[in-house]
Amino acid sequence: MKLVDDRGNLLREYQVSTALAGVGEVSGSFQTPRGLHVVRAKIGNGLPGNTVFVRRRPTGELWTPALSEQFPGRDWILTRILWLSGCQPGHNRLGCVDTMRRYIYIHGSPDTAEMGVPGSHGCIRMRNADIVELFDLVPCYTPVEITED
Repeated sequence: MKLVDDRGNLLREYQVSTALAGVGEVSGSFQTPRGLHVVRAKIGNGLPGNTVFVRRRPTGELWTPALSEQFPGRDWILTRILWLSGCQPGHNRLGCVDTMRRYIYIHGSPDTAEMGVPGSHGCIRMRNADIVELFDLVPCYTPVEITED
């Protein structure tokens, strides 16, 4: 993932993980949606690293390897959430392709999550330190373009 300024200058670059099922926009596909989006909501400001979220709410838990062993199939959403909203009606907004209604986020992940390879259920996973940095750098309505390259 690349963070660029208004002139296209590279400010930061992060390793991420996208959907194991590839790219696609349809609800229920577990794929990462492509196209133009905006950060619609920022969730988790000020919470400790490894805060566990379920349905965008902190559970009161902090992720640990022991907690992970208790819930082996859980899709861990940690630390911060940047909730995305599509900007292209019929492609990633409205109807069965609505990114926001699909609950697609950029979010933190366990340190054990591999980056640089597909592995998520549709979201964009980041390392916790990286999502904290990005969260602090971008305001709501920051444009996000998701491409296949």
